[in-house]
Amino acid sequence: MTARAPGRTPQGTDGARNLNPERERAILSAVLSILAEVGYDRMSMDEVARRARASKATIYRRWTGKAEMVAAAMHGLVVEHQPLPDTGTLRGDLVAALSVFCRIYERKHSIVLGLLPAIRSDPALGRLLHRHMLESGRGEADELVERARTRGEPVGADRVAAAVEVTKALLWHRLLLTGEALDDEFVVRTVDEILLPLLRTD
Repeated sequence: MTARAPGRTPQGTDGARNLNPERERAILSAVLSILAEVGYDRMSMDEVARRARASKATIYRRWTGKAEMVAAAMHGLVVEHQPLPDTGTLRGDLVAALSVFCRIYERKHSIVLGLLPAIRSDPALGRLLHRHMLESGRGEADELVERARTRGEPVGADRVAAAVEVTKALLWHRLLLTGEALDDEFVVRTVDEILLPLLRTD
């Protein structure tokens, strides 16, 4: 498995709007830094351009506005990671994958908190982030399950969507509501008590 190109939204965009990957990465990195520091409402395109050493014209050629750019940055934060290991079992693969995504969600925590007021006031931002949240992680989960099926493990491909949805709900519940750690104990318990029983067909 390879990480997707930085910042590409799940649906992709017109090729004419694509940037050099290094330039795009610099812009989206600046977006994430500013979001963590001042939040969405106080983030300006001028400051993004200054930190990324890019012109506003370059930014607007790639994204239509601030909401689309922030959604792309959030999406890139999820999909940019090292290939998930093949441990030889579905359980091992799920533990390894969930550990990776726990670290990613921890990085997103402060940014998401800063976005919550803006989501309520900016419907376009809310729709873009909702679409991103629904789709991120599904490709990786599909691959882990297909790998398990190839090994002969009794798992149902039709249960992947539910497993991804439940996992995200658990992660955000801890991050935004309870404040409990996304530690190894949480990972193992989630895999053994929720994900494996949900995915297995035996």
